[in-house]
Amino acid sequence: MTQTGIPFIFMRGGTSRGPYFRRADLPTDRETLAEVLLAALGSGHPLNIDGVGGGAAVTTKVAMLSTSDDDWADIDYFFAQVSVEDRLVDFKPTCGNILSGVGPAAIEMGLVQPSSDETEIRIRAVNTGARVVAKVQTPGGALTYDGSAAIAGVPGTAAPIALSFMGVVGSSTGAFLPTGNIRDEIDGIPVTCMDVAMPMVIARAADFGLTGYETVAELDGNAEFFARMEAVRLKAGTLMGMGEVSKSVTPKFGLLAPARANGTIAARYFMPWNTHPSMAVTGSQCLASCALTPGSIADGLLQRPTTSPSNVVLEHASGTIEVLVDFDASDSFELRSAGLLRTARKLADGHIYVPARIWKGH
Repeated sequence: MTQTGIPFIFMRGGTSRGPYFRRADLPTDRETLAEVLLAALGSGHPLNIDGVGGGAAVTTKVAMLSTSDDDWADIDYFFAQVSVEDRLVDFKPTCGNILSGVGPAAIEMGLVQPSSDETEIRIRAVNTGARVVAKVQTPGGALTYDGSAAIAGVPGTAAPIALSFMGVVGSSTGAFLPTGNIRDEIDGIPVTCMDVAMPMVIARAADFGLTGYETVAELDGNAEFFARMEAVRLKAGTLMGMGEVSKSVTPKFGLLAPARANGTIAARYFMPWNTHPSMAVTGSQCLASCALTPGSIADGLLQRPTTSPSNVVLEHASGTIEVLVDFDASDSFELRSAGLLRTARKLADGHIYVPARIWKGH
């Protein structure tokens, strides 16, 4: 045999999609695992023509699942971000959109048995240590993808999946404010460096000469902005204790502006070398936390909610996303949990094939 077949489920999770594997069906060592994922997704070509990737960062994501050995969790979710063209695999971050499909995929794989009409699944995000409770619709004990829930960036409707994120503060850097400051100035740009679910560098759109309402195409076509943004991101990575980050997708970058469609605040999110077509689940938690934190660069951009929990509506390039934030602002801002509504759908299953010279299998 010249190829190795690996069982997988192909799923849309939130506004992302990719293959979901059992961790046990993949190589144990990271170096071989990375090569397998590069081959499976087709990294190295703008269309991922030799793999199942879709030529965009939101379609070159991978979930690897296993029964958890953590007393709290049911499922361990290990995430990998595969680059479209650069043949890089980043195991540092997690992805909340792909996490949306973890509950259904775990049921599909037989790792979790449905219970009554709604199945609660406790998920540990291995990359960051975050704990997430997913509530999956299983009427009569059977998994369903049909429903009336709609999310911006995905056509049609599907069954709702409620996600509650806990333990996400300092998930990558160990600190809510990794630089120790509520604001820093890098290359003349005021920023807030924050780590909630995803380490981020957040700035005001106006400080880059932008409105914050630009389309994805307008932003992706603005080479001057991306060069300035990347320079700020690289320096912020060092200040945040993350080291040299030129080949890492973290920290991510975000821009904020006043809302203009009855939301709480307008936001754009970068992955980081192109613009997210909608909004990352992890990024939405960090941006919502920044919006709620007094003294951050969000000051003056919104009428800040003072009661908890508060529903923070982020206006993004494809619509809106709502983050229900439970927080304590009696002293400084403290996040307790963040809840979001997502959907997912199984697209295909079977075996994905990689050259045997890369991995011969177990």
